[in-house]
Amino acid sequence: MPKLSVIVPFYNVQQYAPETLRSLRANARDDFEFILVDDCSTDGTPGILARAERELPGAVLVQHERNGGLATARNTGIDAARGEYLTFLDGDDWLAPGYYAKLVGVIEELGCDFVRTDHVQCTARARSVHRVPHGRRNVVLDPRDAILPAHRSTSVDYAYAWAGVYHRRLVDRGLLHFTDGLRTAEDRPWIWKLHREAESFAVCGLLGVFYRRGVASSLTQIGDARQLDFIRAFDQVVAETAQDPEAEKLLPKAVRTYCAIISHHLGSIERFEPPVARKLKAMSTAALRRMPQDALEEVLDSMDTERATRLRRLRRRPMPAAEVAA
Repeated sequence: MPKLSVIVPFYNVQQYAPETLRSLRANARDDFEFILVDDCSTDGTPGILARAERELPGAVLVQHERNGGLATARNTGIDAARGEYLTFLDGDDWLAPGYYAKLVGVIEELGCDFVRTDHVQCTARARSVHRVPHGRRNVVLDPRDAILPAHRSTSVDYAYAWAGVYHRRLVDRGLLHFTDGLRTAEDRPWIWKLHREAESFAVCGLLGVFYRRGVASSLTQIGDARQLDFIRAFDQVVAETAQDPEAEKLLPKAVRTYCAIISHHLGSIERFEPPVARKLKAMSTAALRRMPQDALEEVLDSMDTERATRLRRLRRRPMPAAEVAA
């Protein structure tokens, strides 16, 4: 059994894939494997990955016959992985040399289900360190205790799958797979499930992942209908949290985060194509009406005036039945 499986989905990232692969080589070890998942790329990415399969120690290439999106590509990698521990990297990001050996050392020393790490965000030439929003470091804790408080950024708001390492027992318990087909916000139901159902976790300050922001092909930069998958993702978060034994305590956090994301998208609605903008309003209206209304009222009462007014106005918006399906 390999010690670590690194799952790396690639889709049309020929400009960045060589740097990603060079950084994997600088992290190679005899007991590490790199699961390279080509999500049916249509540019030069497949040729780059074919060479990597021959030249990168521990590389395993898996090719999709049709594009499935990031969540599905990660699931393909999880299913192919054989390691005692698993981690993720995106095909346009990169690593510091020797980072994975240090990361494995941390989780082996702590002995917990998963470890979350800080990362470096890279926007053009700018670099900034982003920290896990959790104060206690290098201490094994109950993940449920890191969900709240509702009014502050917590570990479930730091959803990056690649910012951490995960024990195989989470795969065996059905906690590491993503919701198939989600094109964006795929890590939100995933991080909430980990924090509700895993038994132990820790946070460490190890830096080694360089996260590339502002990539033109990234869904965060594109205003098309795939962005609207955040509604399906957060519907899942709210529905699953509502089934939790501590639902009354946890739901305000889930609803508040959902509302904040809706408000964020409405605040930059001009970047969406007009038909998508109309659908965003309609689907967001329907989402507000589906939420637990007591929790929603509590959240709106506690939010700043601008966001609360925007969301209350949206909730009152007339919505023809055919509008959401359009």
